[in-house]
Amino acid sequence: MNDLVLAYALILIGLLLMAAELFLPTGGFAFVLGVGGVIAGIAIAFNRSTPQGWVTVIVVVVLVPLLGPVLLHYWPRTAIGKRMMLAGPEEDATIAQMPVNLELEQLLGRYGKTVSALRPSGIVNFDGRRVDVLSEGPPIEPGQWVKVIEVKAGRVVVRHVDRPPDLGALDPKDLT
Repeated sequence: MNDLVLAYALILIGLLLMAAELFLPTGGFAFVLGVGGVIAGIAIAFNRSTPQGWVTVIVVVVLVPLLGPVLLHYWPRTAIGKRMMLAGPEEDATIAQMPVNLELEQLLGRYGKTVSALRPSGIVNFDGRRVDVLSEGPPIEPGQWVKVIEVKAGRVVVRHVDRPPDLGALDPKDLT
């Protein structure tokens, strides 16, 4: 067998063994064998001729970084990759879908009265329900009217208003 064919075969087998380490639980044994194969292949290429050895080193140095991300892209889809990688949360398990946060979403657009000073956080009373809120803008003293302008990730943001609108003055279109 030609020395150059043997060198490139050892390098290819070494790269395959290093890649197999990601897919097979060998405890690093396949990786060590793969590194040994690559080093042996490069040594054989250098033994044949120095320029051939340098070309081989350059090809390996370019090839390994290109193959690494490709293999790591497919690794989480393998059986061992699925066991080792954490899965993301299910859509129903996110914080925004928690019952407490869904209740807070219903406060959007509602009016309430401050129980404590909002500098910028404090407590507001919404029809007998006390809720921790954040104020937008300057501090708001106790006993002032506020309106909920945003509810995001469990945070209720309020803005100071002079007083809530009179229900008789509201347009029925605004209630829907």
